[in-house]
Amino acid sequence: MRPKAAKASMPTSVTGTWSNVDSLRLARTSAGFTLVEILVVVVIIGLISAGALIAFTGEKRDRQLERETDRVYALLDYVREQSELQTREYGLRVDAAGYEFVTFDVRGQAWRAVDEDDALGRRELPAGLVPTLVVDGRKVVLDEPKEEKDLQEFAPQVIVFGSGDMSSFEFQLQRDGEGPEGKVWSDENGALQTDHPGKPAT
Repeated sequence: MRPKAAKASMPTSVTGTWSNVDSLRLARTSAGFTLVEILVVVVIIGLISAGALIAFTGEKRDRQLERETDRVYALLDYVREQSELQTREYGLRVDAAGYEFVTFDVRGQAWRAVDEDDALGRRELPAGLVPTLVVDGRKVVLDEPKEEKDLQEFAPQVIVFGSGDMSSFEFQLQRDGEGPEGKVWSDENGALQTDHPGKPAT
């Protein structure tokens, strides 16, 4: 007689029986990583890579500095257009806390604030941004702002003539006097230029 084949042993649960539920649990635990787990790992790797890139390049963006530098450039460009359209002289006056635009009043033969154009009113610089102004190769000593001014104190350091030409100057903004810097200047051809750490390379 042939010996009876041994029955395949079936795993049993704690209760002594093996169920389909136990099979599903075993399959889930041995199936590998879920999609959520993989995504979490990818995000962590991305953050680590970004941190390493910033540390490697050493670049620190100062959005506020960049925004203020771009604003000075845009306003000076606007003033130049207005001076040509109106055949009128404008000026930029900078102090230790901000800047403003003035215009030459032909009737009164004096400089005055540009009251008729809100875009050219006084602008205070954000805390921590230190202005520096160089005109015709000489650094200008910037005074503290005054609430009341006489006519002499409206005289600008930078003049934009009715022809569109302007004084040779460099207006610089720097974070706390030693951090990143942005600047606006007129080059040897009288063209208006600007530069700051966030400006795309051309």
